[in-house]
Amino acid sequence: MKKIVLIEDSKVLAHALTGALKINNIETHWADNGVAGVTLAKQQKPDLILLDLMLPKLSGFDVCKLLKTDNATWRIPIVIMSTLADPESRQRATEAGADYFIPKPYDLPSTLAEIKKILKI
Repeated sequence: MKKIVLIEDSKVLAHALTGALKINNIETHWADNGVAGVTLAKQQKPDLILLDLMLPKLSGFDVCKLLKTDNATWRIPIVIMSTLADPESRQRATEAGADYFIPKPYDLPSTLAEIKKILKI
């Protein structure tokens, strides 16, 4: 079973995505802020990280930089899922080490298909 860490401060979005991933046999661990997300990613060593940019305690940009410069997590693909979809934010996310970008609001079936493609399932 593939494993994802979801770092998202919206409980509604987190529960919707977690439910959809569970139906697709993808184990999901959720953190609602940047600091907890970094800790969770290091503990779980997931196959993929889904990351919002606007988070309490530590921004998604900083989370991405920390995870991409840590020997334990740098190889894990990071998908940014954010309403900050302007060219400058996308560039900052890429410079922080993000591998993919999905703008919010996202279409759940298309997003699941993209996640499956990244996970190769």
